[in-house]
Amino acid sequence: MSLQNLKEKAFQNEAVKREYDALAPEFELINELISMRTAAGLTQEEVARRMHTAKSNVCRIEKSGKSPKLETIRRYADACGFEVRIGFRPAAKVATG
Repeated sequence: MSLQNLKEKAFQNEAVKREYDALAPEFELINELISMRTAAGLTQEEVARRMHTAKSNVCRIEKSGKSPKLETIRRYADACGFEVRIGFRPAAKVATG
């Protein structure tokens, strides 16, 4: 069974789908961090060196089950030659009924 098929089967359970969707912002952050690093042409080891930390910490940031602190995100972005900008947008309204 492929990962896609497994996800489709799991998402038939509404509770599983709801939990997965709740993690979307975290997945988005992790994807942004990895994209930033690869756009800078850096390895995890190079980012770690620039952050004055261990490679395992950079790996944990990119795979985390926990959200990193804002200061950690700033240091990571700086190591990759980026700056952090935070924005807000209205939440999607969920139909009730």
